[in-house]
Amino acid sequence: MATPKFDATYSAQLYTFAGKDVPWLMKKWAEQTPEKEFLIWEPKDGNTKTWTYQGFWEEINKVACGLIEKGVKKGDKLLIHSENSPEMMIAWYASAIVGSCAVTTNTRCVGDELTYFAEHSDAVGCITQPKFIKELAKNATSLPWFIVTDDNSGEPAADDQKDHRYDGWASLYGFGDVAPERPVEPMLPVGIQFTSGTTSRPKAVVHTHANAMWGGMNGAQNLDIDSSDVYLCYLPCFHVNAQSWTFWTMAWAGGTVVLQPKFSSSRFWEVSLKHKCTRASMIPFCFKAIGAQEIPEHSYKSWSTGVKLHNVENYWKVPTFATWGMTETVTHATRSFLPQDCPEMNIGIPSPGYEFAIMNPETGEYCDIGENGDLYIRGTRGVHIFLEYYKNQEAMDKSFTDDGWFMTGDQARLGEDGYMYFADRDKDVLKVGGENVSARQVEEFIGELLGMGVLEEHAIVAQKHDMLDEVPVVFAIKSAWTQLTEEEITEKIMKGCEEGLADFKRPKSIYFVEEMPRATLEKVAKNKLREMADELADKEKAEG
Repeated sequence: MATPKFDATYSAQLYTFAGKDVPWLMKKWAEQTPEKEFLIWEPKDGNTKTWTYQGFWEEINKVACGLIEKGVKKGDKLLIHSENSPEMMIAWYASAIVGSCAVTTNTRCVGDELTYFAEHSDAVGCITQPKFIKELAKNATSLPWFIVTDDNSGEPAADDQKDHRYDGWASLYGFGDVAPERPVEPMLPVGIQFTSGTTSRPKAVVHTHANAMWGGMNGAQNLDIDSSDVYLCYLPCFHVNAQSWTFWTMAWAGGTVVLQPKFSSSRFWEVSLKHKCTRASMIPFCFKAIGAQEIPEHSYKSWSTGVKLHNVENYWKVPTFATWGMTETVTHATRSFLPQDCPEMNIGIPSPGYEFAIMNPETGEYCDIGENGDLYIRGTRGVHIFLEYYKNQEAMDKSFTDDGWFMTGDQARLGEDGYMYFADRDKDVLKVGGENVSARQVEEFIGELLGMGVLEEHAIVAQKHDMLDEVPVVFAIKSAWTQLTEEEITEKIMKGCEEGLADFKRPKSIYFVEEMPRATLEKVAKNKLREMADELADKEKAEG
């Protein structure tokens, strides 16, 4: 008898979701629970629209036929540059039927960022909204065609946004009711999402159909979600939280998603009560926005908050789900167990399917309990973790060890209580209203914008902010060689950033100083600059 030649990676890729992909899942529910609500659209004007599982399946098949008519085929990349909307989600799931890969991009990005998204992804076309078409057409010139929706996530397009020559959303219909079936390939790429900018250029994270199945199954099991659950979704669907934690999870469970264009503090409880929402992903901004509102009798079973927050539980009477994940981990890589209480600010324990290691960067050894270190995870690529960084072998080589461990870039520690905790995150990565911002990227952009001889030195740091937690600000030393005034330099930076950076990356203030505080001769003491920035924020607030 021959000795079996086992391969754990091949086995996981072969068996975990054999015969299953995104179209299989959506068709299954369309046949099993055809009248069950899958997607409820709640735009700003309250003009609710609903798709049952059967209705959604029929809709995405029609749009898939339209995409095929446009020349989209298996393996192609389809750019979807849109805020939350039914069209965005219909296009994504229609792309999955075709076998193409939907590339969802951050709508707050502008200029060269759009050029990069289109060119790096090799997209064959783009679906977008009226408010974005001019900026896209100007910068994403590699795209052969655009399709523009009729409105901006339920809000009418302005007159100047209607003045374009591109086909509308309706042009995708009329080419068939049922798309041709293709063989099920769980390892086929289904989506690309770009990382949030913790490095100079966002990396294109490739998710497979198996990743989507895993995200859905794992998300449902971790939170004990079933078909009776209703998930309120207002976080942007070009990020993994809304895409995986919400949509893939609810699709796996056969549940319902209530989709809003964006977070609305004035409508949060109205929409939650109207649809008896049971789940939501909440970020600090949301708590601040609804903190002063009267708390009604509600149906929430849990809020996914990232860390355990007892003050939230005590105030709103909703259990908080402690978890950590990133675009590369697909879904919750750590989890808490909702029925059990657990320590404040923990991020849970490893979810099934993931291996964890916290390593001392100096010694290369495992950290002791309570010691901060570099967080590594391991899982099967294309199933438990992402497949690859598209067209970026250098990033793959830097991110993975030879034996498959992925360096997350986060630091964590294992507490004596057995739960995991974040260490202080890299302070050169700002967290602006839930978006990661690389200080280095903004610094490099300003340097290229101004060129030589305008600033002797400049640095980006975080300044505290009441609603966004923190915002980027610039500290700068004016060069002795420039003829520009501080006001002219400020205007040039602000105008350039408005044209070339996503709004959450743009500095909110520019402070000119005579010298920078130093950690060493070469290194700016950014901790001192952050203290200065916060003192200036307090002073500006006091002065009104």
